[in-house]
Amino acid sequence: MQQRYEGQTRMLVAIDSIVFGFEGANIKLLVIKRGLEPERGKWSLPGGFVQPDEDPDHTAIRVLKELTGLDNVYLEQLQIYGKPSRDPVERTLSVAYFALIDMNKYQQTLSEAYHAEWFDLSELPELIFDHGEMVKRARKQLRYKAALHPVIFKLLPERFTIPQLQQLYESVYQTAFDDRNFSRKLLSTGLLIKMNEKDKLSSKKGAFYYQLNQQKFTANFEAMLNFVPNHDKIVADSDF
Repeated sequence: MQQRYEGQTRMLVAIDSIVFGFEGANIKLLVIKRGLEPERGKWSLPGGFVQPDEDPDHTAIRVLKELTGLDNVYLEQLQIYGKPSRDPVERTLSVAYFALIDMNKYQQTLSEAYHAEWFDLSELPELIFDHGEMVKRARKQLRYKAALHPVIFKLLPERFTIPQLQQLYESVYQTAFDDRNFSRKLLSTGLLIKMNEKDKLSSKKGAFYYQLNQQKFTANFEAMLNFVPNHDKIVADSDF
């Protein structure tokens, strides 16, 4: 006979994914039009409910594919949200996930069924429930990741230029970097591999392509941490 815990109340578990993308100029957030009541048709993070035969990671992958068309995306758990009043229908815990992608790789695969759309972080629409709170937490986490982990490079093509990387960091930290100092300090870390090819679309002279040296980054990630100016202060002062 199947056993149950006596005196306990049913509770749903949902998944919500904060998907950040980068297209070369600004970081954007992927949102969809909610497909069920309440708040049907309003802007929402891609989300759904964990099924009895799933663990949260599998649900996050499935739901993101079903609602946006995105597949093979880097995902990691961010935080659990469980205020009793967060969902007006039923008591629901939400496991928030954090995703980073290069938008240029996935732009053609976005699903039209739920009107999946990218919004600049400075122009976000009003989101349902506590999804806005989730986005703020994920933006702060992105700043930590930018200095501590090569995961931020998921936002870039496999080959990238120094100006592209500078634009990404400026977008993440919402601050301007001096061009010469950025390039000098970045290359001094020894964490990038210079390619023979150049990107000649952005300027006549062209800029060399680089790749991240994953092995060196793992062994010496402090080099990138030291490269980010006033990282601790930037994060501490953030209102995200």
